[in-house]
Amino acid sequence: MKQDFNLDAITRDNVKKLVPYSSARDEFSGSKGIFLDANENPFDTGYNRYPDPHQKKLKEKIADLKDTKPSTIFLGNGSDEAIDLIFRAFCSPGKSNVIILPPTYGMYEVAANINDVEVRKVLLQNNFQPDTVGILKAIDNNTRLIFFCSPNNPTSNSFQPELIKQVLENFNGIVIVDEAYIDFSAQESFVQKLNNYPNLVVLQTFSKAWGLASLRLGMAFADEKIISILSRIKPPYNINGATQELAIKVLENHNNIINYISKILTERAKLISALSAMQLVKFIYPSDANFILIKVADAKSLYNYLVNEQIVVRDRSKVELCEGCIRITVGTKEENEMLLNALKMYK
Repeated sequence: MKQDFNLDAITRDNVKKLVPYSSARDEFSGSKGIFLDANENPFDTGYNRYPDPHQKKLKEKIADLKDTKPSTIFLGNGSDEAIDLIFRAFCSPGKSNVIILPPTYGMYEVAANINDVEVRKVLLQNNFQPDTVGILKAIDNNTRLIFFCSPNNPTSNSFQPELIKQVLENFNGIVIVDEAYIDFSAQESFVQKLNNYPNLVVLQTFSKAWGLASLRLGMAFADEKIISILSRIKPPYNINGATQELAIKVLENHNNIINYISKILTERAKLISALSAMQLVKFIYPSDANFILIKVADAKSLYNYLVNEQIVVRDRSKVELCEGCIRITVGTKEENEMLLNALKMYK
């Protein structure tokens, strides 16, 4: 339990003074009326009206599923929007710094560079677990954010929860736990720990298990005060109406997603078993995600061969600690069989 976190102390002054954009629709709670306030086309096309800027119905559905309150949820144009807004809210350009744990998701560093924020890198240990001693040593008075990706991309493993908690309890900035792949893991989500940590932000997405990558819908869960700040600085209509409608429909058919996840986990196990029998595969890293990281003798050659076979995987051999590695997303049964057949022909 962390009690000494002061959000006001790390929030940028310009954000604290900000008067957010508001529309007349913000002041109207009904669903029917004569709307002459927003200069919209009055003829019904199905999408001629601006969407709910607060995504109330969608947040209520998510809150029910995640056992939290709508006020603890921020929805963004993918998780990337939430990441960018966190930088803009709490990091001062040219002054603040953030800590990332390579190898990890590349957008943390990209967002930092866009916002002119120093990036401090603390490599994962050889077992791909966070180096908490190194993380705590890297913190100074200008450190504002620390990013954990668990299950981690590209290493596919979950971090030990106690290591994340150790940093949460000893850092007075914001700790972001990116759980894009949590639906494929047996570990409990950190969303269930929001009440214990006012400096915790948990990221999740509809792009992976939910099968809605094309819609670009990400979720951030945090203390209501943090969510309030992110909501103040977001674009007024950042989640379009079609995305809100489709996401609600998918949430109402949650059993379909459970079925997809089950099939992916079954295929993951079969893929790991088949790969482990191949001489070209030197090592398979444990996976809590919908992808597998494997070490091979010549990752670049194998990658190019598969591309020529019209099979696209990810060459991660130039990433620190992932030398000689290929990342393979778990596909359908038919796609995985095509991959395995191609690998059997590789020389």
